[in-house]
Amino acid sequence: MPSILSDGTQIHFEERGSGPPLILLMGLGAPGSLWADHVAAYEQHFRCFMIDNRGAGESDQPPGPYTTRMMAEDTAHVMQSLGIEQARVAGLSMGSGIAQELALAHPNLVRSLVLISSWARCDAYSQAVFDHFKKMRALALPADFVQLLQLWIASPAYYAEHLGKLVQDQDNAADGYMPLPAFASQCDACSSHNTLERLAAISAPSLLTVGELDMFTPMRLSAEMHARMPGSKLLIFDGCGHIHHWEDLQRFNDQTLQFLLEH
Repeated sequence: MPSILSDGTQIHFEERGSGPPLILLMGLGAPGSLWADHVAAYEQHFRCFMIDNRGAGESDQPPGPYTTRMMAEDTAHVMQSLGIEQARVAGLSMGSGIAQELALAHPNLVRSLVLISSWARCDAYSQAVFDHFKKMRALALPADFVQLLQLWIASPAYYAEHLGKLVQDQDNAADGYMPLPAFASQCDACSSHNTLERLAAISAPSLLTVGELDMFTPMRLSAEMHARMPGSKLLIFDGCGHIHHWEDLQRFNDQTLQFLLEH
């Protein structure tokens, strides 16, 4: 996996497919490789770059706190180092915050945006969620903490239908789970993220997707963004949670690929 130095931090990424560039930014605590189920569809049309945000995957884990703007600069540096003048950008959860900051700080680099399970600023509830995650990551065994996250991000129906796999993911968590300092630093980036009053300045065509039952980043937060982003589209996944992109994979891939091809 190649890497690029950004402000002294090695940022790793995986490249797949061919065509116009597509930058893929994953969420809290997650490596870029978790885009695999989507890249299986995207790589037929795009040169996909799955980036490990600082603190995650194979990227360096410098001392925090981190910010979404800081990670947007990492992304911009990767793009510029690779000679990418403009790209489509998709960001999931924390990755959507990074994508927002990238579009605001470097509008010339962003052709279009897909913002998944997103938010533009934390209210008291969201702030408490990230603070609680930091506390529980410090107190809980990795398997127990992964179970906690699963209960937050999956819909009840998906949890019941995929319980065996989810339990296996819990068991696998002990092997190389993201260390506490890096996870806490990414939580800080999530809780401090605030683009709400600047969203109208994003000129790139934007698609927002959200699960109807998302209790981690509730639908009202995407609706709040949609109202402030002229020309944006809001796509709701009925009966799905925060991970609607996996819960309704075929529809998600079809709808986002169509948007990316058109924009």
